[in-house]
Amino acid sequence: MPIIDQLERDNGAAAAVAGTVAVAPAATPVVAVAPATVNTVAVAMSGGVDSSTVAAILRERGQPIVGLTMQLWNQRRLPELQGDGPRQHRCCSLDDVYDARRVAEHLDIPFYVINFERAFEQTVVRPFVEDYLAGRTPIPCTRCNNDVKFEQLLVTARQIGAARVATGHYARVRHNPATNRFELLRAVDESKDQSYFLFGLTQEQLARAEFPLGEMTKQEVRAVARRLAVPVAEKPESQEICFVPSGSYVRFIESYLKEQGSEEGNGAAAMKLGEPGAIVTTSGEVLGRHSGLHNYTIGQRSGLGVAVGRPIYVVALDRETNRLIVGDDAELRTSVCEVRDVNWIPFAPPSESVHARVRIRNRHEPAEAEITPLSGTAARVTFLEPQRAITPGQAAVFYSGDLVLGGGWIV
Repeated sequence: MPIIDQLERDNGAAAAVAGTVAVAPAATPVVAVAPATVNTVAVAMSGGVDSSTVAAILRERGQPIVGLTMQLWNQRRLPELQGDGPRQHRCCSLDDVYDARRVAEHLDIPFYVINFERAFEQTVVRPFVEDYLAGRTPIPCTRCNNDVKFEQLLVTARQIGAARVATGHYARVRHNPATNRFELLRAVDESKDQSYFLFGLTQEQLARAEFPLGEMTKQEVRAVARRLAVPVAEKPESQEICFVPSGSYVRFIESYLKEQGSEEGNGAAAMKLGEPGAIVTTSGEVLGRHSGLHNYTIGQRSGLGVAVGRPIYVVALDRETNRLIVGDDAELRTSVCEVRDVNWIPFAPPSESVHARVRIRNRHEPAEAEITPLSGTAARVTFLEPQRAITPGQAAVFYSGDLVLGGGWIV
């Protein structure tokens, strides 16, 4: 059944039944969801200052807009992770849904809460756990952008009559008439640039995406929010992943698997915590025992439980032999990695090597490299200078100046 046929009036609850859309009361009651004009933009409203300011900017311009807030994770799950002390602010909480509704009322726009919990768990949470158990270090926010925010949200936007989706991401998108392709660029504010997390967006998704904050600094965004009296103008930024309330990936994984194991028929049998094993040097010397590979990540120094009189770091996680391999800082550095699921943005998959600057972590300074295609969706990245802690599960994103050429997942 199309989502448009599942609309229900929201009585104040934050979430709707999975797969439905709940209508939140705005200052002007929403009588029906009539087909909008081709200029209508759906604003993905997280309840934070950035997306709220996007809605306010478009509203001030006279743009027809509709607010959409995604309910992604039941915050009441895994209560043992909540704790009793003060909590860091994290995105997509129930408070955020409430704040998004307040902003919509302030702007006098239609507003909907969409329950994407099932899709979010299947495409973001479970792969996150599976990656960690397989010795990889995943990026859940990138998966969320690709598979939820710019996949299912665009479908929902179309169903309620909106042709495009605007978000609070700090990035830029433009159309190149010479190639007839859409291009992704870094934000003007380098300290806030989020293009690294958007490398997987397709041409169809970029064609329908708007990033109004891409040309602004964070200070300018705050100033606009204050000028337009946005209710969340002074709200602090999110500090945690929405489904990891304690900030500890390990505790979340352990609690999630315990919960899943108590439910029959959910396929959790394939996901099991790693067993203890040997900690060895790159030369094979056994130094001690680890507590399960899911507790560690490439480049980690603290919490190894062994002392050798000098700093040592996690160099590799050998899943086949269940060994944690450690070494000196120099052994963390390598010049070559391979990437899968490569998405090329301004041009079709190339047949020859491409020179670019490559970022292997969000805060990594992009480094000069040659990208050699191995297939349409796989490539080898060869850096001119060795890079520290190239980590499976992270993304390698390719840049030419501000232009994002594409990216893929490090294997």
